Amino acid sequence: MAFFSRFRIKPLFTNRHFSSILNPDSTTPLTSKQKTRTALTLLKSEKNPEKILDICRAASLTPEFHLDRIAFSVAIQSLTKTQSFECIRSFLEELKTRPDLKNDRFFSHSMILYGQAGMIDNAIKTFREMREMGIPHSKNSLNALLHACLIAKKYKEVNRIFTDFPNDYEIGPNLDTYNIVIKAYCESGSSSSAYSVVDEMERKGYVPNATTFGTMLAGFYSEEKYEDVGKVLEMMEKRGRRVSLSIYNIRIQSLCKLKKSTEAKALFDGMMSTGMKPNIVTYYHLIYGFGKEGNVDEMKNLFNDMRRRGCEPDSNCYFTFIYYLCQGGDFETALRACKHSISKEWFPNFSTMKILVDGLVSISKVEEARELIGKAKERFPKNADLWAETEEKLPQ
Repeated sequence: MAFFSRFRIKPLFTNRHFSSILNPDSTTPLTSKQKTRTALTLLKSEKNPEKILDICRAASLTPEFHLDRIAFSVAIQSLTKTQSFECIRSFLEELKTRPDLKNDRFFSHSMILYGQAGMIDNAIKTFREMREMGIPHSKNSLNALLHACLIAKKYKEVNRIFTDFPNDYEIGPNLDTYNIVIKAYCESGSSSSAYSVVDEMERKGYVPNATTFGTMLAGFYSEEKYEDVGKVLEMMEKRGRRVSLSIYNIRIQSLCKLKKSTEAKALFDGMMSTGMKPNIVTYYHLIYGFGKEGNVDEMKNLFNDMRRRGCEPDSNCYFTFIYYLCQGGDFETALRACKHSISKEWFPNFSTMKILVDGLVSISKVEEARELIGKAKERFPKNADLWAETEEKLPQ
């Protein structure tokens, strides 16, 4: 009971006007979308478990909408970080009492949220409760439970549920079910088990898709089973599956993760020779790979190449590029890239900006460093204090 006295968990239906949390300075009611957007902004910075729950209650979130699902996820992530597991359980259980949420969609989403928190016993309990509450089980709810276990990295549970639940609850698996199971095998270092899953799915009349093969390729690369990589590519060819850009991106990413960026670049060149055009994702993986290996020159060549080809870098690409330029000591190029990024309202995180500022000072570009600090403080006034010590040390 100590937990409840500390956080004072409130029932969902109270007379308290939670809406004032989202709109304290106005009498004009917010639309549902406005409530969710406001809630999402507040949730990203709120750490207090009780206040997190109040924000969620005020927004009356529902898994029917994508933005609401994001807000749910952010809230659970914050509560998980503070290990407020009873808080999570109480909140999700009280939501089940809402008449508009007594459906397959919400219960399925609850399982995924429990999985995000690592609370698999509660996810399984939620699945079993559906029958008691008159909510029919579906392939969607089965897949949600499997996905919850996958998120929580409970791979044995994925296998157990996949083996037992379809018979116990009379729910046949579908293509998504098989793909989740294959992903669990591949993530757990048992990628070879995916072959038997493919055999079963094909016996049941399901055709493996790009997700199936892409997951297998990533798994075999992570285990450095290159012969099996070849086998999967042969399987694709025999089944008339074209090697798409997404498959190339998975292979390039996998090689870069293994610090085999030169091999990834050779694969990239081979792809280009077929006439297939790379996208931002392709370049990002290569920039990350060469940056991580300390090959700043090749990283810069790729960054310039993507812009020449009209493939504009996104924020993640800029942030990765700037970070590894700083790691490589090329602070002038990092400064130019940072200015481009900031002009698009994309600010690198504090640690990257700090490395860049210190680097600029080390090459006597103090005014440029001061200017960057000013822009960062203007954009993030709440973090202004973080720069105090750095500013004090700047040469006058």
